[in-house]
This record gives sequence, C-alpha cells and structure tokens, in this order.
Amino acid sequence: MITGVKHIIFDLGGVLLNLDYTLTEQAFTDLGITNFGELYSQIRQNSFFDDWETGRISSQQFIEGVQSACGLDISDEQVCKAWNAMLLDMPLRRLQLLQQLRLYYDLVLLSNTNEVHAQAVTEIVKNSHGQVLAAFFDKVYFSHRIGMRKPDAEIFMYVLEDNGWKAEETLFIDDSIQHVEAAKVLGIQAIYLEPGMTIEKDIFKPKSAAG
Repeated sequence: MITGVKHIIFDLGGVLLNLDYTLTEQAFTDLGITNFGELYSQIRQNSFFDDWETGRISSQQFIEGVQSACGLDISDEQVCKAWNAMLLDMPLRRLQLLQQLRLYYDLVLLSNTNEVHAQAVTEIVKNSHGQVLAAFFDKVYFSHRIGMRKPDAEIFMYVLEDNGWKAEETLFIDDSIQHVEAAKVLGIQAIYLEPGMTIEKDIFKPKSAAG
C-alpha cells in the first residue's frame, strides 16, 4: 500500500486524535443554544469559521461572533470550552506508532485547525502522556498559522516544497474524503481513513508473530 513512500503527512483530528462532534453540539445546547445546527451553518456560510482556521480573524473575534450569533450572555471561556468539547484523547499506541514510523519515514502533521483547538490538543497530549505533540513530527503545519487550509491545492504544494519532497514519494492520511481526493490530484499517494478505521489497525498493521 505504501510502496515507494519516503514521507508521510498525517491529519490530526479523526486520524491521531479521537473526536466526537456531538459533544460540542451538546455543550452548546447545555449553554442554552438549542439551534446549534443552524448557528453552525450560519457561521460556516459567512466564512467566519474558515477565516478563523486560516488566521484571517483572531480567536477573540471568532468568540465574539459566536456570542453575537447566539444572542445569549455566555462568556469567552464558555464558548472555548464548548468548542473544545469534541476533542477526546490521543491514544498512547498512536504516539508509539509515530515513534516507530519516524525510524523509516519523514513525518509531518497537517491540520485544518484553529488556535483554541491547537492549544487544547497540546494540553491533552501533555497532560495524558507528558509529551509535546510537535516532538513526534519533523514539522507541524496548522492552517491558522500558515494561512491555508485543506483541500486547497496550495497547502499541499506548500508542504511538498517546504520539505523538498516529491509528490509520488509522499503518503497523506486523512479522514475527509475531499482532502484525500485533492491530494491525489497532485500525485500524492493518499489514504482515506473511513469511519471505524484506525491507523494502527487498518493501515500500519502489526506483523504477525507466527512464522
């Protein structure tokens, strides 16, 4: 499956970090926002969310936008906590897998994310495993830091050029099919991590001890 691959690009949420989007919806419901689906759609439609993920607006601007859209008196901390509710855990076995893979491949992290989520994930890994997430990769690319996001071709080209990699020698793993298809168009080998699949069981399967 990964013949000829020298470099691997990992997505973060849904691939390395476990997520449950329903928890964020529930968290906002608990704050009194009963129309979270409509609110989320509204935020996405006016590009507010995309602007946040590419650093065009600050976290404070995004928080104030959510407060304004919902029309409730909720604090900055409550908004951040609700948005982060979807972030679960980073299983130790995946971090161990990354350590093993670094012996044979160049590894980078490429994630569409925002400042609030990025900080929260850093804390999850640090508090659970006493590790710094960036230490498991040669480089980390967060959309809000570099001003680009998947599935735009420019972000994939940026990563390839920044590292001096050839597309055909690079593997990309993501749980969003549109991101995977965009990478394939550029000649990058790509795997769609379907719902229920995990990298440790379905992609990098441990070798059997049986002879």
